[in-house]
Amino acid sequence: MRWIKQRRRSQLRKRPFPPTWNTILERSVPIYPHLPAPDQQELKRHIQVFLSEKRFEGAAGLQMTDEIRVCIAAHACILLLHRNTDYYPALYSVIVYPHTYLAKRSDRDPLGLVTERLEPRAGESWTLGTVVLAWDAVARAVSSVAGCRNVAFHEFAHQLDGEDGQVNGAPILSDRSQYEAWERILGREYQQLKRDVQQGSPTILHPYGATNPAEFFAVVTECFFTHPGPLRQRHPKLYAQLRHYFRQDPVRFLAEEAGDRTPRS
Repeated sequence: MRWIKQRRRSQLRKRPFPPTWNTILERSVPIYPHLPAPDQQELKRHIQVFLSEKRFEGAAGLQMTDEIRVCIAAHACILLLHRNTDYYPALYSVIVYPHTYLAKRSDRDPLGLVTERLEPRAGESWTLGTVVLAWDAVARAVSSVAGCRNVAFHEFAHQLDGEDGQVNGAPILSDRSQYEAWERILGREYQQLKRDVQQGSPTILHPYGATNPAEFFAVVTECFFTHPGPLRQRHPKLYAQLRHYFRQDPVRFLAEEAGDRTPRS
């Protein structure tokens, strides 16, 4: 029953956060030290629940560690801050490969002929309760050498997108009146990215976002949390929509942190 789940979650949030997990956050989650102190505490409470409810599995010989679990859980839970959440209710397991893996892909040509091939992947989000990640890709994003790319933010954005049963670039919004502006602004920005990619024009958004609206939402979510300043400067209306949806303003707290280097616990 729902009240039992809520009581259990309340108890999980009250547990002491392990000091070793705190060290992992400071070392392996680049955005964490910049978060305001209340957000840091909220994130830790979310992580306690997430790690209790989701099953982590190592694939291809990967030995699961707290470093991997806490780092991935933190990225998933950053997307949940300040919002009513059921902690990705359709998600049951997180499968982690040690490195980029091969997955089967099926393509259908105009005549209906289906061909299958293997392609390398850094992550994927399944509608049937699973997120798959390559740990080396997550680690590259953590080390800040991947630009706007962050595969953990990307795949968990797909999970948010699919909570209404459709992965189409339109997650559940808090008010029905918001959908018109969301569709208008993100639709226009998506079409502009497609034109930029086709014409070879420079853009801060990864070209993969031009694949379809679902990938566009996942790509702009990555950029919102990894390079919020350039995103707001070049795409102010898009940034405003994401700020309203996530109820966070990364540009603001990153700027405040730049002027205040006082450590937060």
